[in-house]
Amino acid sequence: MKTTWTKTAPRRREFRDAKEPGVRRSFAERCSIGSTTFGLVGGALLFAATAQAKLNVVATTPDLGAIAHEIGGNQIELTTMARPTEDPHFVDARPSFIVKLNRADALIHGGAELEGGWLPKLVEQARNARIISAAQGNVNCCEGVRMLEVPDQLDRSKGDIHATGNPHYLVDPVNAKIVAHHIADAFGQLDAANREFYETNAKKFSATLEAKLAGWQAKLAPFQGQQLVAYHNSWVYFAQRFGLRIDLFLEPKPGIPPSPAHLASVMAKMKETGARVIIVDPYLNRRTAETVARGTGATVVDVAQFPGGVKGTEAGYIPLMDYLVDVLAKALGETK
Repeated sequence: MKTTWTKTAPRRREFRDAKEPGVRRSFAERCSIGSTTFGLVGGALLFAATAQAKLNVVATTPDLGAIAHEIGGNQIELTTMARPTEDPHFVDARPSFIVKLNRADALIHGGAELEGGWLPKLVEQARNARIISAAQGNVNCCEGVRMLEVPDQLDRSKGDIHATGNPHYLVDPVNAKIVAHHIADAFGQLDAANREFYETNAKKFSATLEAKLAGWQAKLAPFQGQQLVAYHNSWVYFAQRFGLRIDLFLEPKPGIPPSPAHLASVMAKMKETGARVIIVDPYLNRRTAETVARGTGATVVDVAQFPGGVKGTEAGYIPLMDYLVDVLAKALGETK
């Protein structure tokens, strides 16, 4: 009987890896030798060039996901767990996340306890050695960032504070540059063949941010030192970068719902300082902000930490920053 040699793509089937029981690998991946794949189908020996596998990346929040996309481009498969309008402290830990984490080559997370209430348990249940703490695929994005509001001691009576500092650091574009290069370095280590691709993308992203930053600072420069009110203490990095004061909060302490007495105190301070802008994230109680605004003549401005959290910011990190600067400059200009 004559043997038929066929050059075609193998059918994709998945098997559990004996060394990594929680990891599924395709037939092609298990049978690859060098750049050639061998397989038997219907008695015929098949040859096919092994396609370059993409990095399977999971990001915890949409801002990290947006930056990972800028760096990884078409060389990664990206899953983002938190929704843009979801409180990152209390993400709905869906069972599908465990499957995604089990198959991930890289886990990109904030690393400053923002996801501490839900992420560690998911990673434990995923049973993936590639993304556990200290593994090469565990990408802790706060490394290299100068953290603000690091407490001298942990005191839970002060509300939901974080031992490593305020975790909302990505609303400062300079920190976004640090994170971009950190992600590029991690991708390059995991996928050495595309290291230059990732590094080039990080440099392009950083250059764009640098150019945009000058314009953003110029737009907010007329409002240096002006007081704004936030619902939650998640804008300290933004305030520092752009010279604003955002240190008056509708929450009496981080994570503690506002009481009538506290809101009355906030309203009194707003009248004293002339604060007329209240910023509110999409997952917080806008009605409370509107009540305070009615009593002080202030304007409520919808803001978000994440791309897609407010309309018009879905395209990525830079459109989000464009929106934040534009909407705040407009609101501050109208109340000046």
